[in-house]
Amino acid sequence: MVSDRVAGVTKTEAVLFDWGGTLATWHEVDLPALWRAVAVLIDEERADEVTKRLLDAEHSIWARSRDQHLSSTLEEVCLLAEVEWSEAANKQYELGWDPHTVLEPDALETIRGLRERGLKVGVLSNTIWSRRWHEEIFARDGVLELLDGAVYTSEIPYTKPHPEAFRAAMKAVGVSDPATCLYVGDRLFDDVWGAQNAGMRAAHIPHSAIPAHQIGHTEGTPDATIQRLGELLPLIDSWN
Repeated sequence: MVSDRVAGVTKTEAVLFDWGGTLATWHEVDLPALWRAVAVLIDEERADEVTKRLLDAEHSIWARSRDQHLSSTLEEVCLLAEVEWSEAANKQYELGWDPHTVLEPDALETIRGLRERGLKVGVLSNTIWSRRWHEEIFARDGVLELLDGAVYTSEIPYTKPHPEAFRAAMKAVGVSDPATCLYVGDRLFDDVWGAQNAGMRAAHIPHSAIPAHQIGHTEGTPDATIQRLGELLPLIDSWN
């Protein structure tokens, strides 16, 4: 589905993707179980208490992202939870998340198709994870070398939907006009409204069950709605 808003649009030069729920398949994650597996390694005797502190800290930083669009890191979560992180805890944390980092089946083919069309390709992800970890995941899946740039909000002051996050992603891929950019994501607040507020077009993939506490105050009306990433190439071809 394409909205009337795209009539007479500027030619697309860059496509920027959200990661979780867009390039990576949306999964329901049992956060209490994930954090408890980590908490046992930090303090086995007080694992339940440590789990709660970690959960509360993570919820607080994502609430801040939703309401104030300020970024955070895994290190800050640990600081807020008054937890001393360790290599073993980090290994368990990454192991717990690994099954939820799988690419959508048509993601790689779609990205290759965009590059064949001469388009810049980038990622802008709201994340507390490090660049190192994201790049390991992308390298594992054969995506890293296909990206012109990526912005992980753990490295910048702001999260989506703040316009500065989108501007950072534009800079990362080497484009300066937001009207030439298409942002693709699964969230109507962070991704669609945020991108449009920054001057971009936005395509929505509505296949993620966004938790109620993560839904923002505004929902954007996407320039296009697609059900899978494979629909993106013909959509852009129709615009260009």
